[in-house]
Amino acid sequence: MRSFILASFLSVFTSLVSAQLNNDSLYVREHYEKFEYQVPMRDGVKLFTIVYMPKDKSKKWPILMNRTCYNASNYGDYKLHNHPSHYLVKDGYILVFQDVRGRYMSGGQFDNMTPNIPGNNPKNKKDVDESSDTWDSIDWLVKNLKGNNGRVGIYGISYPGFYSAASLPDAHPALKAVSPQAPISDFFFDDFHHMGAYLQSYTAAFAVFGYQKPDTTRQDWYMDKLMRFYGKPAKDAYEFYLRLGPLKNITEKYHKDNFFWQQIINHPNYDTFWQKRNLLPHLTHIKPAVLTVGGWFDAEDLAGPLRIYKTIEKSTPNANNTIVMGPWAHGEWASGSAKSIHNHIYFGDSISPFFQREIERPFFAYYLKDEGKNELPEAYMFDTGIKQWKKFSSWPPKDIPALQLHFGENGKLSINKPLDDKAVFEYISDPAKPVPYTSQIEGLTFTPRNFMSDDQREASRRPDVLTFETDILENDVTVAGEILAKLKVAISGTDADFIVKLIDVYPDDEPNFEHNPKNIVMAGYQQLVRSEVFRGRFRNSFEKPEPFVPGQPTDVNVQLQDVLHTFKKGHRVMIQIHSTWFPYIDRNPQKYVENIYKADEKDFIKSTIKVYGSSVIGAGGEQKLMKAF
Repeated sequence: MRSFILASFLSVFTSLVSAQLNNDSLYVREHYEKFEYQVPMRDGVKLFTIVYMPKDKSKKWPILMNRTCYNASNYGDYKLHNHPSHYLVKDGYILVFQDVRGRYMSGGQFDNMTPNIPGNNPKNKKDVDESSDTWDSIDWLVKNLKGNNGRVGIYGISYPGFYSAASLPDAHPALKAVSPQAPISDFFFDDFHHMGAYLQSYTAAFAVFGYQKPDTTRQDWYMDKLMRFYGKPAKDAYEFYLRLGPLKNITEKYHKDNFFWQQIINHPNYDTFWQKRNLLPHLTHIKPAVLTVGGWFDAEDLAGPLRIYKTIEKSTPNANNTIVMGPWAHGEWASGSAKSIHNHIYFGDSISPFFQREIERPFFAYYLKDEGKNELPEAYMFDTGIKQWKKFSSWPPKDIPALQLHFGENGKLSINKPLDDKAVFEYISDPAKPVPYTSQIEGLTFTPRNFMSDDQREASRRPDVLTFETDILENDVTVAGEILAKLKVAISGTDADFIVKLIDVYPDDEPNFEHNPKNIVMAGYQQLVRSEVFRGRFRNSFEKPEPFVPGQPTDVNVQLQDVLHTFKKGHRVMIQIHSTWFPYIDRNPQKYVENIYKADEKDFIKSTIKVYGSSVIGAGGEQKLMKAF
């Protein structure tokens, strides 16, 4: 009966969403005129651009632009797919959607994370990058679209979030407001990699990004490559990738002809290839206002928004620079969902519409139309423990003290109280039987999402996972800011990964949410709050990896992304440490090899991992993070 009710609810919800999109499409058709252009760049390449002009000619309108690698013609039939939100559509802007260089109807060659050329705007007429393409596009638009007010805003989610951020270096003077949302900042540390480890769950995505189109097209020319994975999709990704074996088998079976995969496997370290694609060093002297947006449960691009915001804050302290982090997975803030639910956790009603209406809408209205007031705080952050929005004058906040977590015998975890520095905890990591990233069976995905707040009870029962937890909390404990696990380890092999998890353990009498299926029990739920992987070979340098000396105590620092979470009275704080996280992250052979992408089956060995009691996790505030970024 419950499954029937849930199915009925989902059917009604889908119908409501579809009706809203149809209504939005009718509104756009009634109030906008559509035009298509081929906009010339400085090197002669032309970029396909769709423009929706308000029919109301009584006033001048600002331009609101979205540059995408995901097919601008998808927005060509008055269907905008919630980009931008219907609040912005109804407020009135000149809406622009553009295929970036080398994609779909645009000319030129496509490159992933095109390296920025400093000082490239506006005079250099030869070299091109995403900043120059944006500069040239804006220059053409403000000069050729009648009825514009000379101001431009840019927004985008995920890869379009990167294109938004890439508009900031040497920005066009007409560009006044930029909102990078779930942006990539550096491919070696977010998106296709996490701290240098490969996101194996992204394997199918290479079909989308690793083939040049044969000619201008409105069609997805890579579909036959994508169907190598999804023609008969595996229902259990864990078993699929385990049977597939080492990463070199992916090369032979799926991606031998993929230029992006070849770049990945031939540049396993943070060499100049990746360094040139790091956008962060170029985010200096920022002039447009910036609203960076991310989701606390974004398994793809959690690092990007945090690093972009912090970089601008340091390079340009006087910039109008705001960050927003909500209880969302990748890009969910663009939806109109009535309830905000991640995995099985309910966070509140109308959180995404609140962002669209009360944060994003006034941001663009103020900087592009001189409407309203600039009342956004420095940081608008959602506390995922008490489920409330919080405003801060700085991020990380200065008024919430940092804390330290210490390990002890019998799985003890203490807050701000060292336990036993001489204790030693160990486990055997076997890449043939890796720790799953989720307690649920999932098929092939571009990247999994639900695990970011998943129940960790299954992992805590494994012998290859170290688990430490506090006593029941007598008061609320808030962690706000950066997290750094300073581990002292020794391994029997010559390489290893280290996964560190921060977990909120619910009370044994915690009631279920109304929407929970029968197999989900919130009593004792071990909710993942934050987690990250670190490839041990990079402990001293991401550019020059080195093997471990077997048995030698060694420092390994694992940076987790920021968090704002209150562990409520009656809950417990838990830490887990292990060395596989499959197939979200690829398996480390645990025998040091020069290039893991080319490792053989025989290179994968068991390893005894020791973690010493002198290890400590700093949580909250500004930790002394690694300088590799």
